Amino acid sequence: MPRKSDVIARSRWLSRWRSSTISKPEATKQHLHCTERTICLANRVQVSPRLLVMIASLFALLLASCATQATSVSLPQINQESIPAKSSIQIITSTPAGKFIGDAVPLALLKQVEDLNVRLDISTSPTSQSNAMQIQWVYALVAPFPTVTDGVTIDELKLAWTQGTAPASFNGHPLLMEESTFAAFAALWGEPTAGSVQVIAADQLLDAAWTQMPSWAIIPFEALEPKWKVLTVDGQSPIRKKFDISTYPLVASFTLQSSDNSQLSDIPASNYDPSKLTTIIMTGVTALVRATALTMELKGTTYPGEKIRDLMREADITHVSNEIPFFTGCTYPKPDQVALVFCSDPKYMDLLTDIGTDVIELTGNHFADRGAAGMRETIEIYKKNKLPYFGGGLDLQDSLKPALFEVNGNKIAFIGCNKPDVGRFPTATDYQPGAAPCNFPYLTGKINQLKAQGYVVISTFQWNESYDSRPSPRQMDDFRLMADSGASIVSGSQAHYAQMMEFYDEAFIHYGLGNLFFDQMGDQDWMPKGIRREFFDRYVIYDGRFISAELITAMLEDYSRPRLMTEQERAGFLQEYFYYSGWIPFNPTPPPTITPTLTPMSIPALSVNSNLIPSITATPTP
Repeated sequence: MPRKSDVIARSRWLSRWRSSTISKPEATKQHLHCTERTICLANRVQVSPRLLVMIASLFALLLASCATQATSVSLPQINQESIPAKSSIQIITSTPAGKFIGDAVPLALLKQVEDLNVRLDISTSPTSQSNAMQIQWVYALVAPFPTVTDGVTIDELKLAWTQGTAPASFNGHPLLMEESTFAAFAALWGEPTAGSVQVIAADQLLDAAWTQMPSWAIIPFEALEPKWKVLTVDGQSPIRKKFDISTYPLVASFTLQSSDNSQLSDIPASNYDPSKLTTIIMTGVTALVRATALTMELKGTTYPGEKIRDLMREADITHVSNEIPFFTGCTYPKPDQVALVFCSDPKYMDLLTDIGTDVIELTGNHFADRGAAGMRETIEIYKKNKLPYFGGGLDLQDSLKPALFEVNGNKIAFIGCNKPDVGRFPTATDYQPGAAPCNFPYLTGKINQLKAQGYVVISTFQWNESYDSRPSPRQMDDFRLMADSGASIVSGSQAHYAQMMEFYDEAFIHYGLGNLFFDQMGDQDWMPKGIRREFFDRYVIYDGRFISAELITAMLEDYSRPRLMTEQERAGFLQEYFYYSGWIPFNPTPPPTITPTLTPMSIPALSVNSNLIPSITATPTP
């Protein structure tokens, strides 16, 4: 919204302009008035012919004077061809001198020019004037985070604008936006039909959208924050790596003019710069053992990643929490292995490199299954492949170190720990490799320090095993402590069965993502329904700020290979977990069916004494 002072200044300028301008009707009226006065004077005075000649000459001079006055003032040229008759927006292509800020100018752009003597407004065609620049402003179509719909077409969006007919997910709900956004799209698309748009103050828009769910809105790109879900428009989204601004329909152009070109040098040409955007994908449990490993032996080491390879590679940073040590001499995998002491053949490292892994988490409680030798060999393999690791190490100090990245100007830190094995063999000591023990005084201080240094901090946990969608109160306390310390994202790497999520102050917490590569297909009686379902969380960092979280959903196949969910599977999964997270009412959906196993094999039931059997087996139905 333009500042009150800008509105007053604009009104005063218009007043002065109008007072110095004589319109054509006013000029005609003066012309007639001048003629009538002369005729009256001639009728009331008796004069000689000579005097009549003088009066006639004077009459001609007065006529010439009136005509000159009526045509001597030139009006500013204002092109309004693209504006509907009811619109109050002016598209300026040639402007008189003086400061002017249009109603459509977004708040962030307004702040950059408010102290400059410039003219700025929305435009529909490029300018070639030497004292002007074009600014492209990107907008996003958004909805509250717990929204199942992923996108719409531009035709659907414009139909909602012009006729009030919204897609089924938002039918009967107006598009929400703040005032300058409304002015911009009214100039671009024409005035909306009555009731199709609701204008709300920018600082109240997010809360209003969550209160009115289901709801949707258009906001400037710079207003994005994680509580918004960014919807695609014709498949395009400004938070995706393949975003093409040239084909994206939610872009407005603004013309900035100044008599002093030096005033334009510090104004950015857009609010969107792809060189400032970083994407991160976080995943759940990876355990290349038993039936998963056998499938890799039969169908190739990179087989499990075939259907998600491109997705994983596209991210700037792809995270994998590999719980199992690589160990030379690891025996050929058996799907019916009973002992819960695992290892992976070193050649399986090819799977992790094939999907574009960028950082390895070592908090898993199976990291020490082959002793110190297995852990050292595993770390040596990661180093050989130039893969940073965190949450474990060659000794205690190494295990506590965060993994630090700087990508596209964004500083990102990963830090993690193992909670259930503190003081036990799997965790590191001063002289022993292992997973990083959860030392909360150290973690809270380190996270606070990293945040002060400008890092976006991602904190991870290997917490106690759980097959319940809801975390325990103690688990929630520990995860929230990391957020209180300054972590922007807190992610649970321990959960074989996906858990709920929440927004906690400024942080996003996902208590458990489920498996990535592991053989739990739901074909054992003790396994909860839906254990095949997985989350990959894609986070977006822009210009040093955490702006978006995307939930990517997958289904495990063939004891080893996740694939992206179908639209129906995804809708049911999201609705269920949005309910568990306390955001929406419960809508029952059919449980996922068990797909035919491509590689038939038998996996043993867990023994009664196994610590992997949940004490309370939850079902997805509340």
